[in-house]
Amino acid sequence: MKISIDATGQDPIYKQIVKVIEKAVREQKLAPGQQVESMNELADRLNISKETVKKAYGILADKGIIIPKQGKGFYAADLSAKEHPHVLVLFDKFSVYKQAIYNALAERLGHGAELTIHTHNQSLDLLEYYLNNYLDLFDFYVVTPHFPLDENSQARAVKLLSRIPNRKLILLDRLQPGFPGNFGAVYQDFESDIYGGLAQGAGEQSPITQLRVITLPTSLYGSHIRMGVERFAMDYHIPVEFMTQAPSHINKGDTFLVLNSQLDAGLVDLVRKINESGLSIGSDVRIIAYNDFETNELVLGGLTTVSTDFREMGYQAAEMILERKLRKVHCPFKMIRRRTF
Repeated sequence: MKISIDATGQDPIYKQIVKVIEKAVREQKLAPGQQVESMNELADRLNISKETVKKAYGILADKGIIIPKQGKGFYAADLSAKEHPHVLVLFDKFSVYKQAIYNALAERLGHGAELTIHTHNQSLDLLEYYLNNYLDLFDFYVVTPHFPLDENSQARAVKLLSRIPNRKLILLDRLQPGFPGNFGAVYQDFESDIYGGLAQGAGEQSPITQLRVITLPTSLYGSHIRMGVERFAMDYHIPVEFMTQAPSHINKGDTFLVLNSQLDAGLVDLVRKINESGLSIGSDVRIIAYNDFETNELVLGGLTTVSTDFREMGYQAAEMILERKLRKVHCPFKMIRRRTF
C-alpha cells in the first residue's frame, strides 16, 4: 500500500501520515507484520523532509500502531491481539508486597491478559539473560529496577533497560535515576516518602519524642531512608538513634521504627524486650513498621506502618497497559495508624 497526503490540506503533513497509516493498519490494508515504507522512501516519494516522516512514525510507534525493528524498519502491528496483552513481569524478588502488586495487576487486566513472571534477584546478569531471551516477545515489560546502587551497576541498569522500547516499559517501585524517555512508572521516593510518613505521626495527639530506628545494614535503600529520617528528626527537633537490633534498655516514650520485615526475629526480639521492661506497647512505647500488608491488622493487635500502596501500584500499571498510555505516577505513601501507635 502506498501512502498519500494532501499537500493543500489543513492538517500538518505529519498528522496526515499518522491518520493514513493508523487507518490502514486498523482496517488491515496494511496486514499485521507487513513492512511499512521506510522513512527515506516515503520522504523521497512525497518530496517532504525526513524529519516530518520521523515525527509521524515516532507517534505511530508510541501508539503501538507500527513496530520498529532495529536495522530492519517498521512493521504494521497486529491490533486484533491488543485487547489481550502479553506482559512480562520482572520482579527483583517475590514477597508479600510483590504479591499484592501482582494480584492487583492481574485482577485489573482480567483473564484476557497473559502474564509471565520471573525474578531477577537484583542481578543485572539475570536481567540481561531475560532481555536476550524475551525481547520483542511481549507487549509490555513491567520491571522493578532494584539493583546494586554503585555507579557501575546503575549505569549498566540504564543501558539494559534502554533495550526495552519506552512504549512497552513500566518501572515499578522505583524511578531509575538517569533513565530518560516516555516510559511508564509507578514509584515511591524512599527519602521523601519516609519523611512525609513520619510527619503524619508528629502531631499533638501522638507526638514522637524519641525515635529509635532498627534496620539491617544490608538494606538496599537503607541509606536513602536514613537521610529522610534524619531530615525529619532535624526539622521536628526529635532525637534519633540508629541500630541494627533491639536495644538492651527500653525507655518510656520511645518510638521504634522497624525497617526490616515486620514478622522477622528483629520485631519479635523488640516486643520481647518491651514486655520484659514492664512497659505497654501503644501507650508507653510505640512501634512503627516499614511497609504494610494485610496481616499487620492482626500483629500485636494492629501494627502501625508507614508504607506505599502496593495494590495501587499494580492497579496503576494495569491501567497504563489497558489504556496503552504510559505516564509517571508517584504512588501514595502514608502512615496507617493502628494499636501500636
